[in-house]
Amino acid sequence: MVDPARARKMADRIKVIVAKRLERGLRDPRLGFVTITDVKVTGDLQHASVFYTVYGSEQERDDSAAALKAATGMLRSEVGKNITARLTPSLEFIADAIPENAKHIEELLREAHERDTAVGTLASTAVYAGDADPYVKPREFGDDDDLAAEEDAAGFDDTGDGRTKRH
Repeated sequence: MVDPARARKMADRIKVIVAKRLERGLRDPRLGFVTITDVKVTGDLQHASVFYTVYGSEQERDDSAAALKAATGMLRSEVGKNITARLTPSLEFIADAIPENAKHIEELLREAHERDTAVGTLASTAVYAGDADPYVKPREFGDDDDLAAEEDAAGFDDTGDGRTKRH
């Protein structure tokens, strides 16, 4: 097992090497506008997964995937020339779903905004089904006579020594 920091450095280096090579171009006309988004290297530095996106239609994505698969050996040779490792990792190109995920998140946010607007409209025209303040509040007595009358009605008797007892 290799130090994770070394694996990250190697992944970053592979990302730069592959991106520069694609920027210079391949002789394959199927390759579209490809962007390398990330590279993950296994802990033993034997395998690298290269994530990419393609700007364009579904057909252009499929064509670019085929072009990258065909150019894997040449790109691996390019990586081997430019890294300082005993072994050159094998490369695997994986289409990254970032654009599709971003589009889906935007649709969800738009839908949530529409629902919030609808709820806000309903709330602005809503009226209470019952009282505006449905919570029971404790009674406030104006003088001690009202309290004594309530205690008598409830069956309490004042003993005269500050205690009350129930009948």
